[in-house]
Amino acid sequence: MNPNPEYRERVKSLLEEAYASRVNNLKHSIDLAEQALFTSREFNDSALIGQSLNQLALYFMIVGEHEKATNMSREAIKYFEELNDEKGIANAKYNIAGIYYKTDNYHLGLIYLMECIQTYQKFNDYHNISRAEKSLGTIYEYFGDTNNAIKAYENAIAAAAKVGDLNLESNAYNNLSGVFLKQGKIHKALDLIERSISMKKQTGDIRGSAFAIYGRGKVRTRMVRYLDAEKDFLEAISIHKEMGERLGLGMAYHKLGGLYTEMGLLTKAKETAQLGLDFSKEYNIVFIKFKCDYLLYRINKLENNAEKALKSLEGYLRQKETVINTQTLKVIENYDIILQMKTLEQEAQMQREKAEIIEKKNRAEETARVRQEFLSTMSHEIRTPLNAVTTIVSMLSGKSSDEEDKQLLDTLKFASNNLLRIINDILDFTKLDSGKEFLETRETNFKELMENIWRTYDPLARDKNIVLSLKMDSEVGKSYILDETRMMQVMGNLISNAIKFTDSGRIGIEIQKTGSANNADRLLFTISDTGEGIPQEDIERIFESFSQTKPVTTRKQGGTGLGLAIVKKILEMHGSDIRVESTFGKGSVFSFELTLGKPISYNTTPSDYSDKLKDKIALVAEDNDINALLVRKLLSKWGVASEHATNGRNAVEMAKQKPYDFILMDIHMPEMNGFDATMNIRTIENPNIQTPIFALTADITAPGQEKYSSYFNGFLWKPLQIEKLFEALAKVLV
Repeated sequence: MNPNPEYRERVKSLLEEAYASRVNNLKHSIDLAEQALFTSREFNDSALIGQSLNQLALYFMIVGEHEKATNMSREAIKYFEELNDEKGIANAKYNIAGIYYKTDNYHLGLIYLMECIQTYQKFNDYHNISRAEKSLGTIYEYFGDTNNAIKAYENAIAAAAKVGDLNLESNAYNNLSGVFLKQGKIHKALDLIERSISMKKQTGDIRGSAFAIYGRGKVRTRMVRYLDAEKDFLEAISIHKEMGERLGLGMAYHKLGGLYTEMGLLTKAKETAQLGLDFSKEYNIVFIKFKCDYLLYRINKLENNAEKALKSLEGYLRQKETVINTQTLKVIENYDIILQMKTLEQEAQMQREKAEIIEKKNRAEETARVRQEFLSTMSHEIRTPLNAVTTIVSMLSGKSSDEEDKQLLDTLKFASNNLLRIINDILDFTKLDSGKEFLETRETNFKELMENIWRTYDPLARDKNIVLSLKMDSEVGKSYILDETRMMQVMGNLISNAIKFTDSGRIGIEIQKTGSANNADRLLFTISDTGEGIPQEDIERIFESFSQTKPVTTRKQGGTGLGLAIVKKILEMHGSDIRVESTFGKGSVFSFELTLGKPISYNTTPSDYSDKLKDKIALVAEDNDINALLVRKLLSKWGVASEHATNGRNAVEMAKQKPYDFILMDIHMPEMNGFDATMNIRTIENPNIQTPIFALTADITAPGQEKYSSYFNGFLWKPLQIEKLFEALAKVLV
């Protein structure tokens, strides 16, 4: 059951009031936090249960209920781990660290605090950084590591100042004053402790003021202002008793006993030291325990009571050996962690930078995922119906003898091809922009390819009364190893752009060989025109995606503004770049260089495999009835019989019944998609485990599905390119 907002606000209000009350009414804080925990449990709110447990653990730690505080902190950690709440876990560990270093596990306290600080640094939580650094400084003081103690206290002060928390700042001043006092810097120590007391008065922190007054008592003791010091220690003891603060009470008993020893009041000194010893034993405050043992040893020695002095000394040494030495050894074992503390700030900064990088990476990956999903859907939804249009036009073009019908079909073919080109530009750019595309090179008749490109665009140039010429250096090889599709995209975009922006004159395509090395030729490609040219301020911008040099509402030419961006990215894949020189009003020259490998031998691929396809049988898995009909008609023209599966599950069942010569598999289908259907056919015992399977799809993202792509013999795109379908089927049967 989830709590409604009113209950959540009620719990949060209780916890806020409890935390604010801790400085002057700890019992009230415990009562409020227990109410918050009860309400949170009633409504099974994990986050609020964890927060309530954390606060209660803190308050019980302060009053010396260490076992209860530890159990609550560990329970809180379980809730926060389920919620993946790093700060919640750190807050619980801070409580446990406090219990450890106040009892007899300094090394564990040290380790827990360092973990807490790293988490707080990650979230820029300066309030908790200050608390943890101050506690860390206390541990360093126990070990006698003054330099690191000072650094930790200064870090605590700086963090508190960032959030304007006077209580935390004054707490650190108190501890830092004690360090300076040990160094003999009495006036500096007095200045800091007076500043701490002043801040406590400002904030009304009664519990904290007791520690500050105790600190001033230590300074006054060193200044031989014994009566003032006694007054401070007694006031601190009174406040600690009232507030239920056990650690502070034990510390004050010890220092007051020491003061009485300095004053020569040995009876009062012994009584006070014994009070401190008994108190620290009852609440397992180990470092107060062995300090009181040592104080009693000194007092008994001054009284010439050798037997009691020896007993106290043995207690002190035993406690010191079992605790301090053991802890020191454990710290040495973990010394690498201590060394890390010296570079904690740099590491914390690196962690923050790393977190930012990871966050940016995650955002980029999420954006890429959403884009891929959109791309996949758009590709399928637009190209699937377009497949029917272009295929029908291709099939009808050769059948009509009526000139008017032919003209209409040619117009329809041009319009559908233009629409397909625009869609392909968008989809190709998105694929290239993802950085996951690669070149698919093979042996290609280069001169024939260039002539075919020229023949493709020559009619478009002649329609505008423009001369389109092709000139190839005689040293240019007949064939090279290249990605034919990408080469056609580069040349096609540059030539169509030149035609688009040229109204008169000529366009020249020139290819020169500029060098040779390691069985490869360096070729310079130049496409020049006498068109309108490009203003100098627009030259860099024309290679940006979706860029147009004129507003959409005024430009005569159509297009997506992606052509040159695609050219740039493809050439980058080749390790090359595009160069442009242009004079506005006179024309432009685009050029680039490619190093193309020469084949060892050139063999023309047979173009007629029709005899290979006769009497074959195919399974066509396609949920779109029109597309299925078109594919089956094409296959029948080549002498191929076919059967139709309306979805992926149907295809798997049919594949179990009989063998096929090849399978054409759509990807986006109901009940079972083409990926899963193909995986089933490839992995479950059936007559078609080895049968060639081609993805016949409008989804250009399909090959990127690495889990499935290896199951296919190839990917064929909708709208259907009839020659490529024929070539793919024929080749697998050669």
